[in-house]
Amino acid sequence: MLNFNFQNPTKIHFGEGQISVISKEVPLDARVLLVYGGGSIKGNGVYKQVIDALSEHTFFEFSGIEPNPTYDTLMKAQEIIKRENIDYLLAVGGGSVVDGAKFIAAAALYEGNDEGINAGSDPWDILAKQQVITKALPIGAVLTLPATGSESNGNSVVTRDGIKLPFSSPLVRPLFAVLDPSVTLSLSDRQISNGVVDAFVHTIEQYLTYSVNGKVQDRFSEGLLQTLIEEGPKALLPETKENLEVRANIMWSATMALNGLIGAGVPQDWSTHMIGHELTGAFGIDHARTLSIVLPAVMKVRKGQKREKLLQYAARVWRITEGDENTRIDKAIRLTEEFFETMQVPTRLSDVDLANKDIDLLIERLGQHGMTALGEHSDITLEISRELLTQAL
Repeated sequence: MLNFNFQNPTKIHFGEGQISVISKEVPLDARVLLVYGGGSIKGNGVYKQVIDALSEHTFFEFSGIEPNPTYDTLMKAQEIIKRENIDYLLAVGGGSVVDGAKFIAAAALYEGNDEGINAGSDPWDILAKQQVITKALPIGAVLTLPATGSESNGNSVVTRDGIKLPFSSPLVRPLFAVLDPSVTLSLSDRQISNGVVDAFVHTIEQYLTYSVNGKVQDRFSEGLLQTLIEEGPKALLPETKENLEVRANIMWSATMALNGLIGAGVPQDWSTHMIGHELTGAFGIDHARTLSIVLPAVMKVRKGQKREKLLQYAARVWRITEGDENTRIDKAIRLTEEFFETMQVPTRLSDVDLANKDIDLLIERLGQHGMTALGEHSDITLEISRELLTQAL
């Protein structure tokens, strides 16, 4: 196992009716900016619960954060923050809203860098130049769509002019998060599918690398993968989709997949995500659906580098123990694709009307964004990325 430092200070309030705890978690003297997306929270009862919980607080609202939040939209919140002296953010929504709140929180107090050629105070530098932030507004979160794990980590992804870039800082990790599985009952099948697949691939990116004898992390990861395989399809079936226990297990799995625990002390990949970001930025494909397209290709092309872990994945997650090694690996990959298909997401570029001619643009963008040495060994070059995308056709 590799050396690691692990701390996750986000307080989780899990279960039905927990939104009311906002009244105690947010300081009474805070000037709160409530941020959310397109307004779906007003139709499913979440907004009223939040407003009731904030009845003794001074708060303002900022809405309109998109799936794959954009820089231009998020920067509009800065006007309210300055005008109203906002000192606390409450994000209510899915991962995109929480990601957006993180950038808003960082940009609000960003003073820039005065050194050398990177000097300047443009908040976009947090993403484009990976400038380290030194302070940020505090954030609380009410999760409505389990997927990204953003409610208990310091990661965020923001899009500008078709360019999707990440940043990370412990300073934007939410102080608390409310996870009420009952609020997910209003999600569409597409949102459910995307969330399950996103959580599944988050887990894979930290698991399907090479062994460092991290037995605890491996077992946690395998349990999360099996839970998502078992419960994910149930959330789409008419007879079980209203089952709160199913929704609770999916919600907690998504949080645990990316709160830092299973990735502590083990190598991580993230090539599927980096290539997937380019698919979203260039063609507007849902994030999770880019992952379901790219991951099987990564498994196939990187079979040699991931051989030991693929065999472990086959045996422990899919219970495949018969046949030679190549047969077991191929079956595990095939079952992964079938799981994605059961979750109603694409597994090929052709499924989203992309063809070989579109790969050049994706490779060009990977190069522009410095994604030239991806994977757990930092050896996925642009040439190998092209091979992956070709395999995904």
